[in-house]
Amino acid sequence: MKTTFIIDQLESNQSIFLSLFRSSSSEEYLWRPEADKWCLLEIVCHMTDEEVLDFRARVQTAMDEKKFPLVPIDPEGWVKAKKYIEQNFSKKRQEWAIERERSVAWLRSLKSPDWSSSFEHPELGSMSAGLFLANWLAHDQLHIRQINTLKRAYLEHISGQNLGYAGKW
Repeated sequence: MKTTFIIDQLESNQSIFLSLFRSSSSEEYLWRPEADKWCLLEIVCHMTDEEVLDFRARVQTAMDEKKFPLVPIDPEGWVKAKKYIEQNFSKKRQEWAIERERSVAWLRSLKSPDWSSSFEHPELGSMSAGLFLANWLAHDQLHIRQINTLKRAYLEHISGQNLGYAGKW
């Protein structure tokens, strides 16, 4: 596995997300295309929690379960439990950026990590540090796509124009 490539991409994605999280108004970052879809504020809150409590923590657990025991997570439930919609967008954006920097610095500080080290997930079976690292980047890609889709829908909403001329979405 090309871990250096993945870590480099996680680092590069920081500037991508900071650009995508840039918002000119609360109307934009609170807007949602449908009642059951997340707005930009909820996405940045989710990304912050996933950075610390899911991916970084899961890689740590896989590398040393005694030092970092598996802690249950609830990404869907956190939206309401942690009141994402009431959070300060600018502060969450900055918090995510700081945590991504910490994650990348930590990943780069690892000396000869064993990416095959793993733990037994109670429902999913054996899960390795390498699996979590690769999925961390895939999670970024999923949210880049989600945010771009949300921003395009917002543009269509505020412009009132058919955006088909731009190309097939």
